[in-house]
Amino acid sequence: MSGSPLKVDTKTRLHIEVKGIVQGVGFRPFVYRLAKNCHLNGWVRNTSGNVTIEVEGAEEAVSQFLTLLKEKAPPTAHVQDIVTRKLPGKGDIGFEIRESQPEPDKYQPVSPDLATCPECLAEVFDPENRRHLYPFTNCTNCGPRFTIIRDIPYDRPLTTMSRFTMCPECQAEYDDPLDRRFHAQPNACPKCGPSLQLTDAEGIPLSSADPLQKAAELLRQGYIVAVKGLGGFQLACDATSHEAVARLRERKRRPGKPFALMMASIAEIERHCHVSPEEAGLLLSPNAPILLLKWRQDTSDVTPLVAENNKYLGVMLPYTPLHHILLRYAARPLVMTSGNLSEEPICQNNDEALHRLHGIADYFLRHNRDIHARYDDSVYLVERSTSRAIRRARGYAPTPIPLPFKARQVLACGAEEKNTFCLTRDEYAFLSQHIGDMDNEETMAHFEHTIDLYQKLFRIQPEIIAYDLHPEYLSTKYALKYAAEKGLKTVVVQHHHAHIVSCLAENDYREPVIGVAFDGVGYGSDGNLWGGEFLVGDWSDFERAAHLEYVPMPGGAAAIRRPYRMALGYIYSLLGPKTSLDGLPLMSKIPADEVNVVTIQLERRLNSPLTSGAGRLFDAVSALAGVRGQVDYEAQAAIELEMLAPDDVTHFEPYPFTISENENPAVIKLRELISAVVHDVRNGIEPSEVSARFHRTMAEMILETCRLISRQSSLKTVALSGGVFQNRLLLNLAIGMLEKEGFQVLSHRLVPCNDGGIALGQAVIASYKANDSKE
Repeated sequence: MSGSPLKVDTKTRLHIEVKGIVQGVGFRPFVYRLAKNCHLNGWVRNTSGNVTIEVEGAEEAVSQFLTLLKEKAPPTAHVQDIVTRKLPGKGDIGFEIRESQPEPDKYQPVSPDLATCPECLAEVFDPENRRHLYPFTNCTNCGPRFTIIRDIPYDRPLTTMSRFTMCPECQAEYDDPLDRRFHAQPNACPKCGPSLQLTDAEGIPLSSADPLQKAAELLRQGYIVAVKGLGGFQLACDATSHEAVARLRERKRRPGKPFALMMASIAEIERHCHVSPEEAGLLLSPNAPILLLKWRQDTSDVTPLVAENNKYLGVMLPYTPLHHILLRYAARPLVMTSGNLSEEPICQNNDEALHRLHGIADYFLRHNRDIHARYDDSVYLVERSTSRAIRRARGYAPTPIPLPFKARQVLACGAEEKNTFCLTRDEYAFLSQHIGDMDNEETMAHFEHTIDLYQKLFRIQPEIIAYDLHPEYLSTKYALKYAAEKGLKTVVVQHHHAHIVSCLAENDYREPVIGVAFDGVGYGSDGNLWGGEFLVGDWSDFERAAHLEYVPMPGGAAAIRRPYRMALGYIYSLLGPKTSLDGLPLMSKIPADEVNVVTIQLERRLNSPLTSGAGRLFDAVSALAGVRGQVDYEAQAAIELEMLAPDDVTHFEPYPFTISENENPAVIKLRELISAVVHDVRNGIEPSEVSARFHRTMAEMILETCRLISRQSSLKTVALSGGVFQNRLLLNLAIGMLEKEGFQVLSHRLVPCNDGGIALGQAVIASYKANDSKE
């Protein structure tokens, strides 16, 4: 709370400005009730920049009001600051809620969409309630927010609910400050609100008294139903049916990547998965993300085809009344995956879904409330009792990441895969929802539209454009074009520096650190493809202190899709071209003519860029161990290698490696490691043991290299970032071993450690450099 200490007379009048997420969360009715309880007069209103309050009354009552204003705020509100100013008394009688006041240059954070609250859920399943089984029930504590807002302040005319005129009963709730639906902008009921329609694959409506009950019946029969949710369409099918899931995989062109599931209750989830108290709390929170949970495969009737070769299921609870009703009718777990072809953005509107999902969905369950912003489901995991973002979208974005400095207005365009962008202003970093992989026109259009929306909502006109060093990223090309058209300053940011700074920013840590950035590939300052990096740096600059040994990637991107190529690259470059490949299981999976092609590429260095990527090393070991030679989705080889390892690998002996300290930067030599893996595989050592030893090795490698850098730099803080740290086993090992050695370890919680967090680091670096240049 800012402002000077209050010294007030018997009667006090205060002007109060409340900043944070305080619109669309029931804050004004809360203020109204609080003022009434404290016997204060005055008013409250929304503005484009905050919630403004004036109260007048006894000094003690005003003091109590200020204390409770922050302590008792609605659970989904986030009060960042309260600024007060003393005014002369005006003699108001009563307390009122005034009309919102638009302000051209003002802005404030916007609430994310929120999962159905217990009160609304009780109404939905109460046969005596007028909203019984109404799929669009909501109040000020739950329901759509970000996906329906066109502009601020958050009032119904500026949302996609503007087309629905409230009936007298809904209007009475909306106008009653003591009702929990007071100024609930999406407020509606069966008489006056959005409605459902079930159609066939051609968009022809089906005659049904209850579209949800009919959709559930179709799902039980094995059909695929496209369901219009909060931020777009989802594809649903019976998760216990091998045939239904196989059909969805074939039609969606998603042969291997795990599907997310929706289950009706915590009790049902616990029948299929192990659930800790922290995990249960996150599932039941208003954010309601998909959560990666340990699978009880021995008792679950979910088909293994949902997540093959995986210990975990991605599970969420229903988060809208529509989902709650559908799951109750279906009476079984449902696959609930993004409504798209693989790698395309989620379908947003009805006509688009009929076109793009034609041939995938058998039926469409759609409604007539427009979606203004596409919004995928968020994905989280809980590790070391801490929730950690894997994909940040519904329930979280566009909530800003707080910054401990006043930022310039920066647009950071993010990376190529798992793209998000970031806009900064004042003490806020507005990291976008998950956009996706920037490899098609649809995703690029989604990227551009969402940038426009964020600029409008948060009144940001970028003065600096930040982008990745990789010249071929579409996000980089967009950034350079945008900056050239508008004559703006640009800041290029090295990929792994951005990774580390994103971790520092969310942990509010501004001192130099040892940054461990492990991922697949990112363009390096020397023109090679980095990814196994140890940096010494802070928010403005970095030095490369050490890295994994360079090896060629035969065929470039082909080596990512076919990890056996990486395995051959490691063998050829580290063990020598004459090394025998006999006795290696991967050889049975490689076409003979391809071995010859790869050999020629390696001999002549044809399309074989050098990489230090930790992700590529995981791929190579997975292929060598016979786990996965070709992948259907990103990191599949590494994930399946991790899944084979036992939960505790501390008693396994690590593979040997050496650190060449006399080089600058130091190089972690991998010849002995690869030789030992090849030896184990040839001698019939089980892949699970190879995996255990390898994970132990990577953790030892992190520890030993950080020890070396610490001796040279006296640094004792380590930041871990990059997609490889989605690997729970490695993350746990690394944190535990580093902390035991006396290091302070910073890791991700609020933003993904993968490329979904890159934009935050880019924005902070660009803003920090710009601020430095001004001083």
